[in-house]
Amino acid sequence: MRNPRNRELTLLIAAGAITIGAYALATLGRTATMPADLVPFLGVVLGLLGGAHLVVRRFAPAADPTILPLVALLNGIGYVFIARLAGDISNAGSLPGQQSTWTAVGVVAFTATLVFVRRATMLDTYRWLAAVGGLVLLVMPLLPMIGREVNGARIWVRFGPINFQPGEFAKIALAVFIASYLAEKRDLLAASRSSSRLPEPRHLAPVAAAWGISLVVMVAEKDLGSSLLFFLLVIIMLWVATDRIAYLVGGLGVFALGGWVAAGTFGHVNDRITIWIDPWSDPKGDGFQPVEATFALANGGITGTGPGRGQPYRIPEIETDFIFAAIGEELGLVGSAGVLIAFVAIAASGLRIAIGARDDFGTLLATALSTLLAVQAFVIIGGVIRVVPLTGITLPFVSYGGSSLVANWVLVALLLRISHEGATAPNLPVERERSLPVGATVVDSGDAS
Repeated sequence: MRNPRNRELTLLIAAGAITIGAYALATLGRTATMPADLVPFLGVVLGLLGGAHLVVRRFAPAADPTILPLVALLNGIGYVFIARLAGDISNAGSLPGQQSTWTAVGVVAFTATLVFVRRATMLDTYRWLAAVGGLVLLVMPLLPMIGREVNGARIWVRFGPINFQPGEFAKIALAVFIASYLAEKRDLLAASRSSSRLPEPRHLAPVAAAWGISLVVMVAEKDLGSSLLFFLLVIIMLWVATDRIAYLVGGLGVFALGGWVAAGTFGHVNDRITIWIDPWSDPKGDGFQPVEATFALANGGITGTGPGRGQPYRIPEIETDFIFAAIGEELGLVGSAGVLIAFVAIAASGLRIAIGARDDFGTLLATALSTLLAVQAFVIIGGVIRVVPLTGITLPFVSYGGSSLVANWVLVALLLRISHEGATAPNLPVERERSLPVGATVVDSGDAS
């Protein structure tokens, strides 16, 4: 079998070539000239991708070889469209420079995660710290002086010249907590799968408390996308950990009931649902963005208008909430499907990593991280094509935004760490003592690693 790092390098070269080609075509399509900064851009792209590859080769040589190239492709396509849109959006000329800076910061965070998190089980020992840290990060935007409200959502924090969304990092911290707690309590929470008996409330209390507090805080911040994302994360994790379909069905029922109550209680939720059902009822007001996005996707057709040849800049906030509409217009159904396939492939690789993980915590953490990426991509793309109501979250690696970009690079590093451990584990997985039934004894047969 070929070395996985060599396969990764080949795929990274292909991702880099696609990014550079798209950048050149986008500039040609808009100005009919080759970009003057093509050579420096080539150096930056190859430098970042090469650096990330060398880090994986050194610190996680047995990790999955497909995830990093797919992430590089999505990140590159996102940058190309942000740079292309900046030329047509007033006061947006600084966006490409900021996005490239945040990409570099993301790669540095990716490197630091692989260097310092040498084993995924290290995170397992910081369960309660992750829970407290995640909740603190969620609450930060509500604090006076540092919290900021942008476009109706109070999800930003400002320290001097630096603005960021702490909720992006809170998702990872809470995913670590949920995976760690469920890995220990999965037998108690599963109870008897052949009966309808529910587990004792005290076993569900920590997860339910973190879940409830998170949802209340995010509703207070009017961060509907993150609320939906975290809700679905907990439901899916309970289902995976216990193999009880009752958690999934019951959770979806609670979600439907909560959505109905929220629509009747919160005006902004009702507005989102109304716009989702019939944006043409107010095409020049609240429905302007989804209507224009629909026109952009229709204009793109099968093969698109060509990079730089469309008019996606007509849509407000196109570089964040609706960047998928820009891709659909200029790359068409073919390019849109390619982006979707990339997300599906990352999620599939993540679930394959979960199956091959060496312990319960690794399995559940890989599942949680894959779920975060997949659900976030589904929610924002579904909002653009009107499958679900708009939520205002970013498309991972593609949309403009430093917090999301850095957090998702850290997420990918954790997936690769779990993948490396699973690939280098012995044939018989190492069972943690705490996951054994009460009263069982552990026989020490030596260091399995």
